[in-house]
Amino acid sequence: QVQLVESGGGLVQPGGSLRLSCAASGFTLKNYGIHWFRQAPGKEREGVSCITSFDTNLYYLDSVRGRFTMSRDNAKNTVYLQMNNLIPEDTAIYYCAAAPLCSGNFANTQYRGQGTQVTVSS
Repeated sequence: QVQLVESGGGLVQPGGSLRLSCAASGFTLKNYGIHWFRQAPGKEREGVSCITSFDTNLYYLDSVRGRFTMSRDNAKNTVYLQMNNLIPEDTAIYYCAAAPLCSGNFANTQYRGQGTQVTVSS
């Protein structure tokens, strides 16, 4: 069964850190471009980051560049999103999704997780 499962979300104070995980089963993550998207209440979903297949390239949303780092552990078939120096505007549901390419388009993804809530608040 093909599945993507996110974990690691939670409540954190501004300036804090979280590490999100996205574990895959039923397919091999390294063969896909893996996206992180997020959707805040009342806002459209946006692409946060993407790592291309075989780790050729990494892409980041401008507002998270320098604070977020995406990585992949092929042995665990898992990707991570390390989020540092979090701000309230980072509050959203974060989703991982797999696609042949890093298009930044959620509609073009082939496999999607259910999401994990990240709340940044004092």
